[in-house]
Amino acid sequence: MNDRLYSVEQVAERLGLHVRTVRNYVRDGRLAAVRIGKQYRIAHEDLEAFTGRPVPSAGPGGPAEGKRHSEVSSIVEIDAVDRRTADRLSTLLTSSAAHRGPGDRPLRIETAYAPERARMKVIIIGGPGDTAQLLAYLEGVLDS
Repeated sequence: MNDRLYSVEQVAERLGLHVRTVRNYVRDGRLAAVRIGKQYRIAHEDLEAFTGRPVPSAGPGGPAEGKRHSEVSSIVEIDAVDRRTADRLSTLLTSSAAHRGPGDRPLRIETAYAPERARMKVIIIGGPGDTAQLLAYLEGVLDS
C-alpha cells in the first residue's frame, strides 16, 4: 500500500491538467481528497481510482530516482491570422495533446486569439520530441 499524498498541483502535473480543473474535480466529488488546513491532498489510491489505471509512484521530491526529466516551454506568436485558421490550429493542437497513450508524458497546450489584432499566441509545454512534432503540425497548417 502506498501512503503517499499528492497536492492539487502535483496531480495536475501528473495528469497534464490545469490546477483549477483538478480543484473542480475535488469540489464536485469526482476526485476524492482530504482537506488539510487550506489545501487539498489526494491519496495515491484515490488518484489511481480516478484515472482507472496505476499511477507510478515518484520519490519524495520528484521523478523516480535515476530517471531523467526534460521539458520544453515554447511560445509561438502568429501575426495576420484569421479566426478560421486560429480555430483550426487550436483544435489540431489541443486534440493532438488530448489523444495520447497511457505511457506518454503530459503535454499542455494553451491558445489565445486576439481578433482585433489578428494575432494568435500558442503555448506548448512538454517533452522535446512531442513539442517538436506539434511545432511541425503548426508549421504545416500555416504553410498550407
